[in-house]
Amino acid sequence: MSEQARKHQRVARILSREIRAGARRPGSRLPGEHALTRQFSVSRATVREALRLLAEDGLITTHPGVGSIVTFEGSVLDHRHGWSQALTEHGTPVETTVLNLEIVQDADLAAELALERREFLAVDRVRTLADGTRISLERSRVPFQDELAEVPARGLVDGSLTATLASVGMVVASGEQRATAVPLNDIDAVLLMRTAGTSFLRVTRIGRSPAGAPIEHVVSLLDPERFELRTHFGEPGSL
Repeated sequence: MSEQARKHQRVARILSREIRAGARRPGSRLPGEHALTRQFSVSRATVREALRLLAEDGLITTHPGVGSIVTFEGSVLDHRHGWSQALTEHGTPVETTVLNLEIVQDADLAAELALERREFLAVDRVRTLADGTRISLERSRVPFQDELAEVPARGLVDGSLTATLASVGMVVASGEQRATAVPLNDIDAVLLMRTAGTSFLRVTRIGRSPAGAPIEHVVSLLDPERFELRTHFGEPGSL
């Protein structure tokens, strides 16, 4: 690891510790780059790399002409086990309503996922805050297995698709996702109780088994005022 890499990691580590400990409160502004270079006796390039690491970790956001603002509020939204659980753990309980739970045929999706069978377990859900605001619409499609045949009649295990899949040995080990901003069409606008054309974040995710087989295809429409997507790449300190 280069000396420069060690320096920017050290700066990021110290600032991260201060933010997580509450010494720098959400909404407060970090010192400017010049002040940080003097404080840590490093170059501006090192400071910028440190700030980049903090931004990737969701601790700050940087705005041109304003500076770096602390955004960390003591928790991180992790959707790997479902948006409902993630929001609840974040302190934002939601009500989840199942709109559709049935076995469907989808030849196009089967072809996209390179599957021979066209049957899928379809689970469509909407999530609503306590004040009645609908913040997400999620359409999940699970490649059909015989063990899933009774799910439409029996319902989801504990109301959770993740738990339902785990009960039949289907566990997501890896996956990929993509996101884009889209205007709501007429149908989705009605389901989300919004105006058609309202911009939402659409996240398409494919979860895969340890062997790489597709387990779940999910398209989520998320209120951009409640959700944001952060990604990480590379390894800290890699050359």
